[in-house]
Parts: sequence; structure tokens; C-alpha cells
Amino acid sequence: MIDLKRNSKKELVIAQGLRTKSSSIYSPNQKGDFKISRGKFFNFLCCKRCFYLDRIKGLESPGLPGWSLNETTDLLLKKEFDYCRERQIPHRLFISNNLDNLVPFYHDELDNWRDSLHKGLTLRYKKTNIILTGGIDDIWQNKISKKLIIVDYKSQAKLGRLDKINYLQDPYHEGYKIQMDFYAYLLLGMGFKLDATSYFLVCNAKRDDEVFDKTLNFDEYLVPYFWNINWIENKLEEMINVMNSKEIPQSNLSCKNCAYSEQYAKTIYKEINPDKIEIQGSLF
Repeated sequence: MIDLKRNSKKELVIAQGLRTKSSSIYSPNQKGDFKISRGKFFNFLCCKRCFYLDRIKGLESPGLPGWSLNETTDLLLKKEFDYCRERQIPHRLFISNNLDNLVPFYHDELDNWRDSLHKGLTLRYKKTNIILTGGIDDIWQNKISKKLIIVDYKSQAKLGRLDKINYLQDPYHEGYKIQMDFYAYLLLGMGFKLDATSYFLVCNAKRDDEVFDKTLNFDEYLVPYFWNINWIENKLEEMINVMNSKEIPQSNLSCKNCAYSEQYAKTIYKEINPDKIEIQGSLF
């Protein structure tokens, strides 16, 4: 898609392709604190070059459209669970899934932890200047063990019933597991005790209804996931080493952003320099 830059008044403005907030740009070996969100960590895992150009060089990549239906589902679910949270009673899903020993977890900071844009869960990585952040959807609690259970809401629209066993084996859902592992790492680092099982609450809009009639009907599924944080610190160390390097790392050969950028630049270069047949080596 083509992404046009607009200001806060929704007026078209000149796109510079560069970030303007200094707090979004990291200088190698800087002393001041720098925040890395769960999303940026995932970007590092996907393509080190794109991550580096974003966080260190300050390049601003085109944005993505908002997912208003997914956001609405999340908002309504949070209202449901907050109702039970205030009364410390099991949600209807707990009862139907034989989890009536659970209640939504109450904490004064929960709203801040759910605010991924401004706050979220926050943890300093060891004794570094890197502050890890991530906005969660929800946390439940086992009334017997008192351990916390991480929950992430997912919305989709697919035909048929969801296969809980195969759901997390989908390569496109690999990021879901990374997301949950990262949240577990943050909460453990913040001093909380976690249940070994987390849950994806998947809401699947039914596409086989006969009519719309201004209503979307959903099936709800609780997909359990045993989180794993054993791999995270090695990748965090690798990320910090990349951030403190002055060399732009190699791209992921499967990265479509890098491939598009290179082909775009080659095409423009040939138009400006028609006598040049090709460019020797990578443009980067």
C-alpha cells in the first residue's frame, strides 16, 4: 500500500523518511537509557538490517493500517474481564473451560501495563541502559497457587472450527509465541510468579452464517501455551551488540522490505544513469 504522511490535523505534509524524535534513535554505546519495545525486539529477530536502520539510523518505514475490528474486540473483552476483576469472580470462559479456580488479576498498575504506546510492562535489562517494554492484553490469577497467567487476545475470521493443536504450529503464528515469551520474561524480571501455562484467547468470526443482519458472531477458544524464556537473553545480547556496532548488519534474505528497497533504488539509479548497465554489489 502507499502510505501518505499526515500531521495531527490529518493534513498532508512532506514525508522525510526520517524520524524526528531523538528518543526513538539510539547512538552506538550511548550512556542514556533507551527503550526497546516487544515489537522492536521482534523486528530485530526478523531482520537485523531493518531494525538497525530504524533504531540507529532513524529511518522511518511506511506505516500499516489500524486493525479497528481487532481493537474493538480487544476493548470489549477487556470490559468483560474488568467487570469480573472488580468483583473477583470467574469469567464465563473460565467456567465453560473448567478453569473456575481462575479470576482476572487485580493490580493498580494494570491499566499502565496494558498501555503499549506510552507505558506497558517495563524492565531494565540487567545493568544495561536498555529498558524493555511491552503492552499486555490481560493477566489472570490462579486463586490456589496465586501464580499469574499471561493472556493475549487474538481475533480472526476463518471458516470452520479452530484446531487448538495446530494453531501455534502455523509459521505465521510464530510471532505469537515470541510475544508471550517476552511478556513472561518481563513479568518474571519484575518479580512476579507465573503459571507455566499462558493462554491465547482466540475469537473467530463465523463466516458461515446465512446473514449479516448487523451482527458478527464469534466462536471463542482458549489455546494454551507453555512459555519459554530460555532463548531470550542470548538474543537480547545479540541485539545490543548490533545496536552498539557502527556497521549496518546483513539483511534477512527473505525480508521483502530490504528486497523492495534495493530494487527500487536500482531502478531509480538506472533511470538517472542510463549508461550504467548494472550496479556492482549491494547498494547497501
